[in-house]
Amino acid sequence: MKAHKDHKRINWDSTLFLILFHLGAIAALFMFSWSGLTVALILAWLAGGLGVGMGYHRLLTHRGYKTPKLVEYILTICGMLSLEGGAINWVVTHRIHHQHTEEPGKDPHTPREGKWWAHMGWILRGTAQQYPKPVLRQYAPDLYKDPVHLFLNRFYYMPLVILGLSLLLLGGWPLLLWGVALRVTVGLHATWLVNSATHLWGSRRFATKDDSRNNWWVALLTWGEGWHNNHHANPVAARHGLAWYEIDINWWGIRFLQVTGLANSIKLATQS
Repeated sequence: MKAHKDHKRINWDSTLFLILFHLGAIAALFMFSWSGLTVALILAWLAGGLGVGMGYHRLLTHRGYKTPKLVEYILTICGMLSLEGGAINWVVTHRIHHQHTEEPGKDPHTPREGKWWAHMGWILRGTAQQYPKPVLRQYAPDLYKDPVHLFLNRFYYMPLVILGLSLLLLGGWPLLLWGVALRVTVGLHATWLVNSATHLWGSRRFATKDDSRNNWWVALLTWGEGWHNNHHANPVAARHGLAWYEIDINWWGIRFLQVTGLANSIKLATQS
């Protein structure tokens, strides 16, 4: 991977979409409705908690637990509602991050290249999770050989398009702007804070080789993904919040799947 200083060209597709969604998020604030807020909160959990946290991250990237394929695909579709790219591209980015944590020129969103770079500069001028097929096959062979995941990865934007049209028909522009534009924009920044803030601010339970930190407010925004130092010390563990006060809603979701017989082979921290 190349360091961001080698990326001179702006990723215009990503940049224009981000501008559009940020403008939509601002417009949503002038069209407040309780139904819009309710829909946004529910979708934020479906996309960010079930989809990104439990699905993209803890299940698909680290295989911290196992589920039936149908459940895996449902969690993946929930993750697609976040507009954070297809699962395969997301997984590849995160696996590279763990293999080369914070190494300039190798970690796609290393904070050692600057706070802005770690947060969203890497989307505007860096990899933006776009990789050639050989890289996808190298880092995510388990997903790349699955035809369903290949299909979902290719059309990752379709669930959000269908959702947006449905919200527009049901509640007009206010519901669309709250359920899609504002919710997606806040969700993107919440995920990016895991890349930036939790490598810069917070406490450290474990003396890892990287600068990962546990950040309580990022954990609240991401349903439990902010206990990042715990995660880097135990990457494959399905539970990130190790202490009673470390709220980890995504772990509660995995435990619910386990209790209902929909999750098994759950991996836990080897050090606490």
